[in-house]
Amino acid sequence: MPDSSYIRWFSDLGRDDVALVGGKNASLGELHRRLKPLGVEVPDGFALTADAFRNALTAANAWDGLHVLLDDLDKADVERLACAGTRAREIVYAAGLTPDMEEQVRTAFRALLAEYGEGLTVAVRSSATAEDLPTASFAGQHETYLNVAGEAMLLDAVRRCHASLFTDRAISYRTDQGFDHFKVALSVGVQKMVRSDLASAGVMFTLDTESGFRDAVFITGAYGLGETVVQGTVDPDEFYVHKPTFRQGHRAVLRRRLGEKLVKMVYRSGRTREPTRTVPTPGADRQRFCLTDGEVLRLAEQAIRIEDHYGQPMDIEWAKDGQDGGLYIVQARPETVASRRSALELENFVPEGKGTVLVSGRAVGGRMATGVVRLVTGAHQLSTFRPGEVLVADTTTPDWEPVMKTAAAIVTNRGGRTCHAAIVARELGIPAVVGAERATEALRDGQTVTVSCAEGDTGKVYDGAVPFRVERIDLGRLPRPQTRIMVNLGNPDQAFQTGQLPVDGVGLARMEFIISEAIKVHPMALVHPERVEDFDVRAHIAQLTCSHPDGGAYFVERLSEGIGTIAAAFFPRPVIVRLSDFKTNEYASLIGGRWFEPVEENPMLGFRGAARYAHPAYEEGFALECRALARVRAEMGLTNVKVMVPFCRRLEEADRVIAAMARHGLERGRNGLEIYVMCEIPNNVLLMDEFAQRFDGFSIGSNDLTQLTLGVDRDSPLVAFDFDERDPGVLAFLRQAVEGARRNDRPCGICGQAPSDYPEIAEFLVRLGIDSISVTPDSVLRTLRAVVELERGLDRTPRTPVTGDPS
Repeated sequence: MPDSSYIRWFSDLGRDDVALVGGKNASLGELHRRLKPLGVEVPDGFALTADAFRNALTAANAWDGLHVLLDDLDKADVERLACAGTRAREIVYAAGLTPDMEEQVRTAFRALLAEYGEGLTVAVRSSATAEDLPTASFAGQHETYLNVAGEAMLLDAVRRCHASLFTDRAISYRTDQGFDHFKVALSVGVQKMVRSDLASAGVMFTLDTESGFRDAVFITGAYGLGETVVQGTVDPDEFYVHKPTFRQGHRAVLRRRLGEKLVKMVYRSGRTREPTRTVPTPGADRQRFCLTDGEVLRLAEQAIRIEDHYGQPMDIEWAKDGQDGGLYIVQARPETVASRRSALELENFVPEGKGTVLVSGRAVGGRMATGVVRLVTGAHQLSTFRPGEVLVADTTTPDWEPVMKTAAAIVTNRGGRTCHAAIVARELGIPAVVGAERATEALRDGQTVTVSCAEGDTGKVYDGAVPFRVERIDLGRLPRPQTRIMVNLGNPDQAFQTGQLPVDGVGLARMEFIISEAIKVHPMALVHPERVEDFDVRAHIAQLTCSHPDGGAYFVERLSEGIGTIAAAFFPRPVIVRLSDFKTNEYASLIGGRWFEPVEENPMLGFRGAARYAHPAYEEGFALECRALARVRAEMGLTNVKVMVPFCRRLEEADRVIAAMARHGLERGRNGLEIYVMCEIPNNVLLMDEFAQRFDGFSIGSNDLTQLTLGVDRDSPLVAFDFDERDPGVLAFLRQAVEGARRNDRPCGICGQAPSDYPEIAEFLVRLGIDSISVTPDSVLRTLRAVVELERGLDRTPRTPVTGDPS
């Protein structure tokens, strides 16, 4: 390739060339030169150096005019900022390029044309010399032009990129970051366009953007050019891949979510100054993922290689070419927000009240805020916005950033967790709910709302002021008791955040939440939809499962991904997953459920738990549960999952269930599989020695054990007042359970509600020497501190965790 004083080809650049070609182009050079040989596909291109920008302005005598406009500019004066920015851009655009520079750009473009052939179009990207740094991303501050064809369009796009150094948002951002406007220059990258207008594109991070969880690759994508994902004009598909098990050779998508993908950006025919347009996405494409599992895994592999090379979490843009089917990396920069959080400091927002949910969407930021709604339908309304208000809009653009910095929270109708609004909110440390459909209709000006992003992946906007508290924990100074403190968890949306708590694993992962929220359909209705007698219900089931080979595959995928997400969040710490423990009335409430469930007078004591698993009425449904768990352990490689059998009444029943599990791929001892049993029936305690021969561990379910000890139905308001885990009879059974497990050399924990509600129960169990106590997430810190103090009184030395490891 030819070389000259103002042109640098990507193959000649590296990450140390930021001063020469800016952060974006230096990174593209690094990728092309160092990582392309390792299988990371990067389209070729060249950079016009930052010196070209400086020398062009010098040749045009433009500097004095820019100093007059920008020296002593107060960015808080919005009108003056807008006027100064407009005039500065006019000056830079008018300066253009010198004849020598133009000729060098033309020559380089012709070389690129010779490499790729006629029909070549390019992406023209701004790359500032203070951009994509570890501490400041400058994301969205400068312009990019896509589908640029021919020399004339290219030269015009270069001039417009140069001018974009002085967008209002870029001026404001540099001021906030402490950069001198005249010490930042702009290089322009020219890169072969990937024909993602015929396929898909998006953004991926080598960590979870909300929780900062480092062990996942998070991929978003939609059909068409990637600008719709970056700009937040679409709700994209989302995928997660677990890095530790991927490195061990397990190739599986950990989790996925189908986005709406209402629109896509495609090429506009002809050579115009606006070479792209946005069109509706066909309905069939909206109903399917924009990437296959194989493509997701190939992208994850490239992301991991990029992260390994740079030695830090990365923010990466990808594009799939609809002509050659290739997956290409078109940008990579250091991630600058989640990765900068201290691994030893935990900030936890905890709601302390409830409210009516007005709208919900994708949660960004993990925080909560209360404020007054301000609806903004366009840039002309930004002047009415007051600091501390909740910005509600259809979507946001980079020009809005000066106002967004003053918002208490942000809510948008459209967008995913890698869109502009999400990136800005994350960097500013404010909560945002994006993709909250109809937010601009459901929320009204002047209305007080609470925006909560602290309850998992779903962000909620509550009516009124909902109280909350903030817990800040220094994990490096937090002593750990000898008694293992674990957590109860059912919602995969909360897994990555909860996994950062100083716990030893999950003592109870409830399968029921995943079935009711992510699957929604009765397992037997998925196996035998023909037995569902209501046509509308059958149609609903068919619609939910339409993208899967059959209903069973739908169930297994959804359940395994929910369990897998929880297991990955705590890996390699143990996660004890309880098999489904719906009662018949609860199963009947699932879609299609009433055709498969009997009506029982007392479901609490009826056809539930282990009794179902080997019974002809549910055995096919149980097989699906086992297939899902086997997939988590074998395909996903998450062998930290242990399986727990609930409500196992008799020894013969235990034998039947263990045999059924083995038939369906869950053989005790194989690949290290441990099978636990809930100790929640008096017979479990009385026959502890016999149950211990069949199971690898016990978890006390204090709720049912209390009911069955006292003969109290806790669901009946007439007698619920007699339900008390502190009753001497219940305590006697707790003592026998702990002592019996120890006698048989089996671990014994408790996962019932009692230790969360009553500190004295926790104290009683610690004195008995119970191995672990599993509590709700909001009780972890209180329980942990109480157990540490109690053990000090018992002369037990607290454990000191490995620095940076919450386990």
